[in-house]
Amino acid sequence: MKRVTLFAVLLLSIIISVTAFGAEKKALVVYFSRAGENYNVGTVSKGSTEIVAEIIAKETGADLFKIEPVNSYPVNYNETVRIARDEKRNNSRPKIKNKVKNLKDYDVVFVGYPIWYGDLPMAVYTFFDENNLSGKKIILFSTNEGSGLADTVDTIEKYIKGNVVKNAFSIRGKRVQDSKDKVEAEVKKWIKEL
Repeated sequence: MKRVTLFAVLLLSIIISVTAFGAEKKALVVYFSRAGENYNVGTVSKGSTEIVAEIIAKETGADLFKIEPVNSYPVNYNETVRIARDEKRNNSRPKIKNKVKNLKDYDVVFVGYPIWYGDLPMAVYTFFDENNLSGKKIILFSTNEGSGLADTVDTIEKYIKGNVVKNAFSIRGKRVQDSKDKVEAEVKKWIKEL
């Protein structure tokens, strides 16, 4: 009898964990990331936020969507900083060249971004402006080089007026680039906590 009860408990816990992001809930990982020369990291072929996004998608079975501006940012870090600063000052909305197909089909949307000037890159605001996320559970993750999440969780919650989960994930980009295995373990732990 104890063996049957234990089996039932294990089966129930598996079913609950699968439905959190799987069969009953369809998830999407939306992210903005930039390769090239990065602060405190050097030149990378894949941005830190993209690496984290791929780990989340792998762990949750979510689809991936990369926010790609029509005008790509330069490989040179200082040139990108200048453009990002000007976009923030002007409250710009850089055009995005791609669109999410069937956004209405997703229940959970992870949104990932690096911290630029203590805020989201402006292309992420463009994504928010062009996509209705109401009624979806929004889970945030971010990469940075010391600013943590800044005030982005509150900013996003106010901006999209959505159901933003407060347990956001933040990690230094240098750690992502230097210790991918350790970062993967941290991301898995965070997902379990969700």
